[in-house]
Amino acid sequence: MKWIVILVVLGLLPVAVGWLRNNPRELPKVMFALGVLQFVGGLLHLTVAPISWAYWPGFAKGVELSLVDAIAVALILAAPARARVAHLRWPILFYILCVLVSMTQADEPQAAFFYAWQLARMALMVTAVAITCRDPRVPPALIRGLIFGMAFQAIMSLNERLHGATQAAGTLGHQNTLGMMTHFVVFPSLAILLATKKEKWMWLGPVAGGLIAIMTASRATLGLAGAGVVLLLTLSIARRPTARKRAVAVTGVIALALAAPLAMLTLGERFKEAPLGSYDERAAFERAAKAMLHDHPLGVGANQYVLVANIKGYSSRAGVIPTFGSRAAHVHNAYLLAGAETGYAGFAAIILMLVWPAIVALRCSWRYKRDPRGELLLGLATALLIVALHSKFEWIFVTASVQYFYALIAGMIAGVAQQMGYWTKARRRTVRRPDAPDAEAETPPVAVPQPA
Repeated sequence: MKWIVILVVLGLLPVAVGWLRNNPRELPKVMFALGVLQFVGGLLHLTVAPISWAYWPGFAKGVELSLVDAIAVALILAAPARARVAHLRWPILFYILCVLVSMTQADEPQAAFFYAWQLARMALMVTAVAITCRDPRVPPALIRGLIFGMAFQAIMSLNERLHGATQAAGTLGHQNTLGMMTHFVVFPSLAILLATKKEKWMWLGPVAGGLIAIMTASRATLGLAGAGVVLLLTLSIARRPTARKRAVAVTGVIALALAAPLAMLTLGERFKEAPLGSYDERAAFERAAKAMLHDHPLGVGANQYVLVANIKGYSSRAGVIPTFGSRAAHVHNAYLLAGAETGYAGFAAIILMLVWPAIVALRCSWRYKRDPRGELLLGLATALLIVALHSKFEWIFVTASVQYFYALIAGMIAGVAQQMGYWTKARRRTVRRPDAPDAEAETPPVAVPQPA
């Protein structure tokens, strides 16, 4: 059956490419749907695996293909050939190289290849989003799709809580996964709210994200959500203070104050049900991962941590308790996980993946302070920085479901920055843009290649 599905999608791909070329006005609707699919794709079972190791203990369990990947390919092929170059792909390509090198150290090289394949799909998505986001209509449409998908998960999480769940996970399987995903949506939508009141539904992003953070009862999600709001408000007001931003800031502070008691209540229920003990499992996992990295500077092989930790005794020597739930888990730190599996080079690569697009977004936003598109870049940068901090306490950034969100954010940064002329060598002042009457653009907008 899976082969029939793959053949059907491949057969329809030329049709989709032709439709996109002939209907460029529909591109925002396609990107809206792409955003919604990030939150509901798993529920709809839109992924097939030509090669599947369902019981493999790693996080990548085969060579997978999804409808989202097909949309990315169609978006790339529908663009003119001269427009298929995208920025901000090199960090993820560097990480892919580290994963491929780690295959030489792996006990199961094919399992390591599964992760390289997953990262290649993410590079494809970065390319597709970067190309389409050169069209100014696309980034708001994509964010609206993400917001509506997150609102669906907020409703599902609330339903879980009403039925007695202490930590709600929506339809995504785990509360920490859902919590990290909200970071990618809350801050860009809040940034657009700070810039303008013309974009409808952006208010739903912070509201839905806040509800999810409370329903998950995750300390990291709650704490980092509040820290991210403060960071974004500070950056935005420092970049260009306005009365609207000050009003939104006051509203945000009041909302955080009102939400704090409810957040403390959910945390109290969580720890009443599962009180903290003297055993520090996170520290034990980190000891095991650090020992692996010390013994294997090139890594033990991507997607191999659980296997090596158990077979070669790292978990036992680090003091990880001998239960299935603990011995089958990954170290709760994405950087140490990458380091243990792909060595010091992979450790650096995953940091660059998260930090470099944020640096580009901040530099571009500050270079063109009077351009309203810079506000969105601030929100995108904040999302990546908060996810980078969150990844110090969670390993889930390496999963495909979370990395798709990364690809969307990195692609949006690349596309919007190119709109603003960030990579244009010759920069000159120009007249005020008609689509932003309250801003004086400091560079001419880059011509947006439209599908032929």
